[in-house]
Amino acid sequence: MSLFVGLDVGTQSVKLVAYDPQARRIVATHGQPLELIAGNDGSREQHAQWWIDAIRSCFARLDPALRTRVAAIGVSGQQHGFVPVDRDGNVLAPAKLWCDTSTSAECDEIMSAVGGARRSVELAGNPILAGYTASKLPWTRKHRPEVYAKLASILLPHDYVNFWLTGERWMEYGDASGTGWLDVRTRTWSRDMLAATDARTDLSAMLPPLVEADSSVFISRAIAEELGLPRDVRVAAGGGDNMMAAIGTGNVANGVLTMSLGTSGTLFAHADRPVVDEDAGWAAFCSSTGGWLPLICTMNCTVATENVAKLFGFSTRDGDAVMAGTTPGADGLVMLPFFNGERTPDLPNARASLSGMDMGNLTRGNMYRAAMEGATYALRNGFDALQAKGLSFDSIRLTGGGSQSAAWRQMVADVFDLPVQVPEQAEGAAFGAALQALWAHSRATGAASDIAAIAREHVGVDESASAKPQADAVAAYATHYRQFLRHLGSAQQLYGPASSATAPR
Repeated sequence: MSLFVGLDVGTQSVKLVAYDPQARRIVATHGQPLELIAGNDGSREQHAQWWIDAIRSCFARLDPALRTRVAAIGVSGQQHGFVPVDRDGNVLAPAKLWCDTSTSAECDEIMSAVGGARRSVELAGNPILAGYTASKLPWTRKHRPEVYAKLASILLPHDYVNFWLTGERWMEYGDASGTGWLDVRTRTWSRDMLAATDARTDLSAMLPPLVEADSSVFISRAIAEELGLPRDVRVAAGGGDNMMAAIGTGNVANGVLTMSLGTSGTLFAHADRPVVDEDAGWAAFCSSTGGWLPLICTMNCTVATENVAKLFGFSTRDGDAVMAGTTPGADGLVMLPFFNGERTPDLPNARASLSGMDMGNLTRGNMYRAAMEGATYALRNGFDALQAKGLSFDSIRLTGGGSQSAAWRQMVADVFDLPVQVPEQAEGAAFGAALQALWAHSRATGAASDIAAIAREHVGVDESASAKPQADAVAAYATHYRQFLRHLGSAQQLYGPASSATAPR
């Protein structure tokens, strides 16, 4: 009768799911919204205490009888964030997040120190892109010198939550690969990339020890008592939100492609070997299952649709109805949805734009469709990079808030010309964290377990939400996508300089 809790510490909210593996159902789901500190310089920050307060709120709403059945907790966290911690475990400043583009100059400085973006890929498998953890260190040294002087530990968001739960500091390979310092080929820290970030400080001494994906430690007694949990609850290694969403959507074996339509948009696949692109067409990450996770990330997905909905005073829950009657191409409107700058392609200073307006097409339905199409086309542009390197897929597993829209599911099927499946569990990252906790608990208690087998057993597909490509729409979107790429090319000239690594395919 054990329960396994998955916590997803995202940008917009913290979510908790409690999963009963015997009944194969989620018995409770709770969420708590989060605020965001946004600056005109592109900074995006949150106080780490907000995450902890939200977690406390979620557990407080979990029935006490269910809390007594919890056996293990897995934590999913937004990737790339930087939580500066001193020797006593105190957080020294707000956490800079994945969507923070204020450190783009520091990205260039780090890569220049090793000989450029291509050399960064040679050393660690990835360039240092806007939002990656590495660039946040020199930014902090320049702008918050008093914080940098006291810095003792570099923690990622999910690492900090694990630290709060257990009193111990560690990092697992999947989330670590999003720092920019981990050589994904050897799964070791790149001394060259660390030195390029700060040649005068031994940053490796500030990084927690790396642990395997199926590792776990006991929750601290004080936190167990505070949350009303058993004292023998285990806290799994956890991982980045994309790594956890891979588990939660069953993407733990070759041939599956997951798309997450959240604040950011992501495409990722499982690999049993490092998949590094010398042109940096995708992020060459490790997975949180012992493998690798080639990933495309765009920084603006539901951000685009939410901004349009807010402008016209309706909820995105009503977005499908608002779009009713519109057609592919939004009657000529084209949106580049770069409200947060952009990572793929690498345009951290880009801004959103709306083109093609005339006296008749500027309606809220067309604008909402243009936002949805722009976010989808941006992901398609990244997908083209995967295809150009010979990777192929039979279907798309769709997750994230956008997957709840029937119109968006059909749009993805038509734009990508692939059938779309939606897992039964909508909260892919939180559910994946719960399944990783189940895996880690099984290993810790001596039971034979395999994450692929666990995923096959527990990840189901909601057939009623599936979508298949429609030939007429596929052809129409192909034309409109080419128009989007022309606008994207103009944006690269405006906000570039563009490189071969970021040019649209």
